[in-house]
Amino acid sequence: QVQLLDSGGGLVQAGGSLRLSCAASGSIFSINDMGWYRQAPGKQRELVAVITRGGRTNYADSVKERFTLSRDNAKNTVYLQMNSLKPEDTAVYYCNAEIINTLLVAVDYWGKGTLVTVSS
Repeated sequence: QVQLLDSGGGLVQAGGSLRLSCAASGSIFSINDMGWYRQAPGKQRELVAVITRGGRTNYADSVKERFTLSRDNAKNTVYLQMNSLKPEDTAVYYCNAEIINTLLVAVDYWGKGTLVTVSS
């Protein structure tokens, strides 16, 4: 069994910073892409950023130059450093990972989500 535990959300003023973490655990053989999505009230879930196992990143235009995604393959963990936060960044942030389990089956997993609230 595999789990994603995401954490690090909270309340911050506009212009502030937060760091989200997501750790994968369980019957893991390897992990392909890891990333973060977010869903604001009344809106669809959208991609924030994704990182390949080799470290190549892709960001939504709305967060480029403000957010930095990184991962530690030894710890099966991905980090999202969010700087210069804006009220429009307010959302529930969900970790996502494509994990190859010990049966060598690739499965898409989601964390439970962590709330980020940016006040103006």
